[in-house]
Amino acid sequence: MGRKFFVGGNWKCNGTVDDVKKIVATLNAGDIPSTDVVEVVVSPPFVFLTTVKSELRSEIQVAAQNCWVKKGGAFTGEVSAEMLANLGVPWVILGHSERRALLGETNEFVGEKVAYALSQGLKVIACVGETLEQREAGTTMEVVAAQTQAIADKISSWDNVVLAYEPVWAIGTGKVASPAQAQEVHAGLRKWFAEKVSADVSASTRIIYGGSVSGSNCKELAGQTDVDGFLVGGASLKPEFIDIIKAAEVKKC
Repeated sequence: MGRKFFVGGNWKCNGTVDDVKKIVATLNAGDIPSTDVVEVVVSPPFVFLTTVKSELRSEIQVAAQNCWVKKGGAFTGEVSAEMLANLGVPWVILGHSERRALLGETNEFVGEKVAYALSQGLKVIACVGETLEQREAGTTMEVVAAQTQAIADKISSWDNVVLAYEPVWAIGTGKVASPAQAQEVHAGLRKWFAEKVSADVSASTRIIYGGSVSGSNCKELAGQTDVDGFLVGGASLKPEFIDIIKAAEVKKC
C-alpha cells in the first residue's frame, strides 16, 4: 500500500509578523513537488495560524502545535479542538517531547488528547520518542511502544493520524539519528502496529522522522524503507525547508 510522503514544519515558539511574512513568501515561491507526491503541513504559533492559512499557497496545509484535551470552557490559556476546526485548521501536533518533558504530559494524557482531536474532525501528528538515557539503556522500543499503545488504547482508527518518531536526544541538538537508527525504530513501530493493531494499519500508517532534519541529511533519511517523511523543527524556518520537501522525490524512484 502506497504511503504518501509527509513533511511537517514545526515552527515552535518562534517568529514575528515580519518573520512569518518572509517564511510564507519563501514557501509560496518555492519549487516543490506536486500534492500527489508529498503532503506538506506547517505549524506556526497559534497567534499566526489564521494569517499563515490565508496567505499560504493552497497546496500547503497548516497545523496547530497543541490543543486542549476536551471541550473548551474554563481552561485559561488553552485552545480547544473545536476552535481549530472552526478556523478551518485541519491538523494538530500532539505529544511533542517538549510538552511531555516541560509540561508533564503523560502517555495517557496524550492519548486522550489525540482521541478528542480526532473526534472533532482534526487530523493528528502524534509524537513519540526516547531520551538519550533510555536509548543508552536499550529501552527505545519499549518507550515508543508504550507511547503508541497509550494512543491506540483511546482511538478506533488510525486513518487520520501520522506518527512522528522524534528521538529526544536529536531534537535541536544537531545530533541526528543515523539513517539506520531511524529505519530500525520505524520498522519496529511498523511491526508493533502489525502485531498490536492490524496488518492494514501497519501498511498504511505514515511514520515520519524528526530530529535535526536538514537539507544535507534529508535525502538519505528519506531513502529508508519505513521513513515516510519528516517533522522538521529549526530548518522549517529556513529556505532549506524547500529542499527537505523535495526529498519526497526519493520515494518516487
